[in-house]
Amino acid sequence: MAVLENKTKKQQLITGLRVARSEWARGKGLLGTKTLGPEEALWIPRCNCIHTFFMNYPIDCVFLDKNHRVKAVRPGIGPYRLVGPVWGARSVIELPAGRAEELKIEIGDELHVGA
Repeated sequence: MAVLENKTKKQQLITGLRVARSEWARGKGLLGTKTLGPEEALWIPRCNCIHTFFMNYPIDCVFLDKNHRVKAVRPGIGPYRLVGPVWGARSVIELPAGRAEELKIEIGDELHVGA
């Protein structure tokens, strides 16, 4: 698992970041999970839109550009929704609903994925 940090605010955000590296993992996303804990999230590279079909819980989506700057924050996306495409986004981080606000993630923040 990786760690997600906010470089702009010099703050550690998530300690249990999963990275969807393969096409299979990118396609599956959070499908089949029952919930995300407060320290869990999923980063999907090469992605500027998502869906929540067949999910059982809401999520927050943070869309990042190629430099990992926040382009958009979409809170509380419920099941069976489409989100995006977000122009200029190259990846998305999926968090538990409400977590983006708790962590004070804002448009323009530069995030970093580390070991």
